[in-house]
Amino acid sequence: MMSPEEQNTSCHDLYDHRPVARILIPLAYSIICPVGLLGNALALHVIFLNITKLNSITLYSANLAVSDILFCLSLPLRAVYYGLGFHWPLGEGLCKAIALLFYLNCYAGVNFMTCLAVDRFVALVFPRRLAKLRKVKNVRLVCLAIWLVVLAQTLPLLTVNLTRTEPDSSITCMEYPNFEGLFEGLPYMLIVGVVLGFGVPVATIIVCYSIVTRKLHLAAKSNRLTERSGRTKKARGVIAGVVFVFLVCFSPYHIDLLQYMIRKLIYKPDCTELRSFQISLHITVCLMNLNSCLDPFVYFFACKGYKQKLMRMMKWHVGTHFSSVGRTSPESSGTGDVLGTRRNTGITMNTIREGQ
Repeated sequence: MMSPEEQNTSCHDLYDHRPVARILIPLAYSIICPVGLLGNALALHVIFLNITKLNSITLYSANLAVSDILFCLSLPLRAVYYGLGFHWPLGEGLCKAIALLFYLNCYAGVNFMTCLAVDRFVALVFPRRLAKLRKVKNVRLVCLAIWLVVLAQTLPLLTVNLTRTEPDSSITCMEYPNFEGLFEGLPYMLIVGVVLGFGVPVATIIVCYSIVTRKLHLAAKSNRLTERSGRTKKARGVIAGVVFVFLVCFSPYHIDLLQYMIRKLIYKPDCTELRSFQISLHITVCLMNLNSCLDPFVYFFACKGYKQKLMRMMKWHVGTHFSSVGRTSPESSGTGDVLGTRRNTGITMNTIREGQ
């Protein structure tokens, strides 16, 4: 019977989808990277402008933004790798560095999003009994613990070879077949990793969301003002945003990984199944990378300053647009009155903006 490594060597068509992947994946990363950097940099900017008003939710949001920015910094070289048709010419050391940056910030982000959901749960369900958990001093310790634990979980990546020379002389980096044969119980390790790194956080978030939603529903029945309160909308928005990011970004990858590992425990998947798994991994990893773009929507509900800053930027953009239309309009033409009205609207909006 062939070992997993020998089976992978005999499968020569694992990267036959490279003509499509070398176009679509770099294209996706070229969008995800700048959007993620911009959105998360804006969040950090807003948080540091109000550094004296730090609280639990802004601290978790700041750490999530940092993890997303570091995550985005790993994407350009990954885009180059895919653009070269799954070829990594930059050496084993840089491959390990990118892998560490990628997985460290991916799972740090998962934990910080979980903390955001738990924080909203505690604020609404146990506002006095568990108030100590939301103190800035304790939240800083929680954030530090998350970084240290996730770092300890990802450091073993530095002890194994993450690159492999394929039969066509290309060098792959961070691909699943490169891991097979390196660890004795790889399926068991990955199943445990999925349960701890994804299953536990998503179960925690769903429980928090369910209890908070039920509590708010019961409170709204007795007092209609509760349903309209900013605190209620904020809690719903934060937890719903976190649930959405988990479902869209993280669920496909982890479910895909879990189902293949379970199959490996039952029987030996053939080359066709391994090739299909490879293709699905590349798709689901792209979806997972999308979380760095979607997290700013969580900040929109979590951080009041972020929402206000974003709305001011949008108002400035709209005001500038209408002003430029007004300036270029022909005043003597038949459409002059209409465009003149737009110009006045733009001036009015600019006046409002300047007065804020």
